[in-house]
Amino acid sequence: MTKPFPTKNLRFFLTTPTPCPYLPGRRERKVFTGLDGPNAEHLHGMLTHSGFRRSQTIAYRPSCEGCEACISARVPAEQFTFTRRWRKIMARNADLARSLRPAQATEEQYRLLRRYLVSRHAQGGMAEMSMRDYTAMVQETAVRTHIVEYRYTSGPRKNELAAAALVDVLSDGLSLVYSFFDPDDPKRSLGAYTILDHIQQARAAGFGYVYLGYWIPGSEKMAYKAAFQPMELLLGGAWRPYTPVEF
Repeated sequence: MTKPFPTKNLRFFLTTPTPCPYLPGRRERKVFTGLDGPNAEHLHGMLTHSGFRRSQTIAYRPSCEGCEACISARVPAEQFTFTRRWRKIMARNADLARSLRPAQATEEQYRLLRRYLVSRHAQGGMAEMSMRDYTAMVQETAVRTHIVEYRYTSGPRKNELAAAALVDVLSDGLSLVYSFFDPDDPKRSLGAYTILDHIQQARAAGFGYVYLGYWIPGSEKMAYKAAFQPMELLLGGAWRPYTPVEF
């Protein structure tokens, strides 16, 4: 349990409304605060448990007028069920080599990110991200952050980067900040594999949860998150088991 933090010492700000990238016809706005200083680790955990996400040295969450579609989601690692579907994905990627790297951006990671963005999110807000932007995303952090790299170990692409994930370490779990992967190898389901592997990593390290960010009912881009069962959603200020009939 994260101890209370004196929120009266925090200053929160609101962004101006912009078109929502997930639900057509809606406008998004975020509330945010600084995430630095000697209490950054503790503050990060408290805010994550309250539905915030980290981007560099700020923590933010949606604060959209008349809309509460974005719902924080996390997977209880020990309770997660590795169904036949998930076991098949794990088996297809058993040949990948995983390595934990410091939060330092590399040209190789950026090249893979560019390929991923062009293929999967060409119209998204990150589509024009430069190497400088990527470096800031990775390296500007005041909390425990690392990168997990996955590499091919055989075939013509041996030693090439297949996927990568930027991950924050919380007191009770792992928070997937951003992940990207080889868009030309769809049979591997590398996006799902990255999540599954982090659930295994959380179990091995004794962490309770893997935080997946926001799930948005009605958004095709976010629909994949609902498949990771059991899942918990932050509803009414409390983490509750996900029940499909609710949505």
